[in-house]
Amino acid sequence: MKTESAVEKISRLGLVPVVKIDRAEDALPLAAALKRGGLCCAEITFRTDAAEDAIRRIAEAYPEFLLGAGTVLTCDQADRAVKAGAGFIVSPGLNPAVVTHCLEKGYAVVPGVCTPSEVEAGLSLGLSHLKFFPAEAAGGVKMIKAMSAPYGGVKFMPTGGISAGNLGDYLSCKAVFACGGSWMVSGELINAGRFDEIEKLTAQAAGLVKEIRGI
Repeated sequence: MKTESAVEKISRLGLVPVVKIDRAEDALPLAAALKRGGLCCAEITFRTDAAEDAIRRIAEAYPEFLLGAGTVLTCDQADRAVKAGAGFIVSPGLNPAVVTHCLEKGYAVVPGVCTPSEVEAGLSLGLSHLKFFPAEAAGGVKMIKAMSAPYGGVKFMPTGGISAGNLGDYLSCKAVFACGGSWMVSGELINAGRFDEIEKLTAQAAGLVKEIRGI
């Protein structure tokens, strides 16, 4: 999937659940809960050994899912993620070697930035849609607005500290194309098998996106 196509789909959803999954067997009930809640999308972070298998299981069972791989730090992880079924790659920072590898391979990639210099590094690689991380710790909406002044063509996906309480502030910002959040898919809920609660929180989050966007 090309970056433009992935970004368009992410933009339509407005919110990407960011998932840290410890057991691959939880992948399918999690995906089912997200789907019932109205968000057929997930960014599975490569922070656990279960990530690759979790992506594969969801991709095979739910081909309609928009699946991303997060916390991708190496070219090898990017290759493994896409081979498993990931449609886009996300990283916490902007590693030129990893981004270049993804672009050469035709992978959709949204690397993380939090400074003007990093934004310019992304622009130099041909990217106009970037992750803003860690969003709240790096200045939140005020920082995004400040950076969007000189970089008007850049759109951001803030992640880190996003919640139901501040989602509206971010999605109301013209420089934001979507947000990444984990409050509806916390590790505690997944590990406890509380998929009904995940479905409920996801439905509330999806409804909140529609309310904010007036749709």
